[in-house]
Amino acid sequence: MVNIEPIRVEVEREADGRILASVPELPGVMAYGAVEEEAVRKVKSIALQVLADMIESGEEVPESLRVLFAA
Repeated sequence: MVNIEPIRVEVEREADGRILASVPELPGVMAYGAVEEEAVRKVKSIALQVLADMIESGEEVPESLRVLFAA
Protein backbone atom coordinates (compact mmCIF):
# COMPACT_ATOMS: atom_id res chain seq x y z
CA MET A 1 0.00 0.00 0.00
CA VAL A 2 1.16 3.54 -0.72
CA ASN A 3 1.40 5.89 2.24
CA ILE A 4 0.04 9.28 1.17
CA GLU A 5 1.51 12.04 3.31
CA PRO A 6 1.10 14.82 4.44
CA ILE A 7 -2.67 14.37 4.32
CA ARG A 8 -3.67 14.53 7.99
CA VAL A 9 -6.61 12.31 8.79
CA GLU A 10 -8.68 12.42 11.95
CA VAL A 11 -10.47 9.22 12.95
CA GLU A 12 -13.35 8.68 15.35
CA ARG A 13 -15.70 5.83 16.18
CA GLU A 14 -19.40 6.54 15.82
CA ALA A 15 -21.97 5.28 18.36
CA ASP A 16 -23.02 2.54 15.91
CA GLY A 17 -19.44 1.22 15.66
CA ARG A 18 -18.57 2.63 12.23
CA ILE A 19 -15.30 4.50 11.82
CA LEU A 20 -15.42 8.06 10.46
CA ALA A 21 -12.27 9.50 8.89
CA SER A 22 -12.00 13.16 7.88
CA VAL A 23 -9.39 15.55 6.47
CA PRO A 24 -9.46 18.77 8.53
CA GLU A 25 -7.75 20.84 5.81
CA LEU A 26 -10.54 19.95 3.37
CA PRO A 27 -13.91 20.64 5.03
CA GLY A 28 -16.54 18.10 4.09
CA VAL A 29 -14.03 15.44 3.02
CA MET A 30 -14.97 12.41 5.09
CA ALA A 31 -15.62 8.71 4.70
CA TYR A 32 -16.95 5.82 6.75
CA GLY A 33 -15.46 2.38 7.03
CA ALA A 34 -16.03 -0.78 9.04
CA VAL A 35 -12.42 -0.58 10.25
CA GLU A 36 -9.96 2.32 10.57
CA GLU A 37 -7.78 1.27 7.62
CA GLU A 38 -10.79 1.19 5.29
CA ALA A 39 -12.03 4.62 6.37
CA VAL A 40 -8.56 6.17 6.04
CA ARG A 41 -8.01 4.64 2.59
CA LYS A 42 -11.37 5.93 1.39
CA VAL A 43 -10.93 9.44 2.77
CA LYS A 44 -7.43 9.80 1.29
CA SER A 45 -8.80 8.75 -2.10
CA ILE A 46 -11.56 11.35 -1.85
CA ALA A 47 -9.08 14.01 -0.68
CA LEU A 48 -6.81 13.39 -3.68
CA GLN A 49 -9.77 13.72 -6.06
CA VAL A 50 -10.88 16.95 -4.38
CA LEU A 51 -7.35 18.34 -4.58
CA ALA A 52 -7.08 17.39 -8.27
CA ASP A 53 -10.40 19.13 -8.94
CA MET A 54 -9.20 22.22 -7.06
CA ILE A 55 -6.03 22.38 -9.15
CA GLU A 56 -7.93 21.83 -12.38
CA SER A 57 -10.38 24.64 -11.60
CA GLY A 58 -7.64 27.04 -10.45
CA GLU A 59 -8.64 27.05 -6.79
CA GLU A 60 -6.06 27.61 -4.07
CA VAL A 61 -4.79 24.37 -2.51
CA PRO A 62 -4.31 24.57 1.28
CA GLU A 63 -0.69 25.43 2.11
CA SER A 64 -0.23 22.29 4.23
CA LEU A 65 -1.10 20.08 1.25
CA ARG A 66 0.93 21.80 -1.49
CA VAL A 67 3.93 19.53 -0.91
CA LEU A 68 1.90 16.72 -2.51
CA PHE A 69 2.16 18.53 -5.84
CA ALA A 70 5.67 19.94 -5.66
CA ALA A 71 7.84 19.08 -8.62
